[in-house]
Amino acid sequence: MILKQARLSLVVSLAMTAMVAAPAFAQNVATVNGKPIPAAKVDQLVKQVVAQGRATDSPQLREAIKRDLIGREVLIQEADKQGIGGRADVKAAIDNARQSIIINAMLADYVKKNPIKDAEIKAEYDKYKAQVGDKEYHARHILVGTEDEAKAIIAKLKGGAKFEELAKQSKDGSAANGGDLGWASPANYVPEFSKAMVALQKGAITDTPVKSEYGFHVIKLEDVRQAKIPALDEVKQQVAEQLQQRQLAQYRESLVKKAKIQ
Repeated sequence: MILKQARLSLVVSLAMTAMVAAPAFAQNVATVNGKPIPAAKVDQLVKQVVAQGRATDSPQLREAIKRDLIGREVLIQEADKQGIGGRADVKAAIDNARQSIIINAMLADYVKKNPIKDAEIKAEYDKYKAQVGDKEYHARHILVGTEDEAKAIIAKLKGGAKFEELAKQSKDGSAANGGDLGWASPANYVPEFSKAMVALQKGAITDTPVKSEYGFHVIKLEDVRQAKIPALDEVKQQVAEQLQQRQLAQYRESLVKKAKIQ
């Protein structure tokens, strides 16, 4: 009877020990040279990966993250043994990384507190449409350094020379394509170029050289068509991101202006 009670006490004692130890064990997925790797860390990384759309939560993903954390812990322990963390270059890199992480977190909070409104997106889209216009132009040009060169080219073109051949002497990248600039909105070009281009009839060439900050242009208009502007819904996300970047740049500048810089 005494033996049975002793056995029963031992079983109860072992069970109680297991009950106490189990939660502590469950808190860690592994230990590396006595250093625990918390299960919460795996959970956190799984959430990040899933939120980024890179994978779905699964035993395979969790096992891969666990192996990665074990590998990192082994490496950091060895680096600590070698005193790598105390090196000046490593300390500087850590400080830079710390600044970036904190700044990015602060800016993320700013974006959450100051979301871009639909009305702002619509206004920016309408502004873009007005700048682009409702037409696209297919033009060629020859760019040279002096007005006399441009006049000589115009004279040769009037004499029957082929535009594509003369365009080989153009001093920009279009020379290899016979001066072809492809289809574009007038807003894509400097004002002097755009003004001269839109004034041309199809197939016509500028009678006089067109001066811009790049030199002197001889322009030929190949064709005109209706512009294909995407609907707001198609570009809404892009417009919002552009406005957000602009907003963050303005926020940064406002902080710089407030700062006492000597």
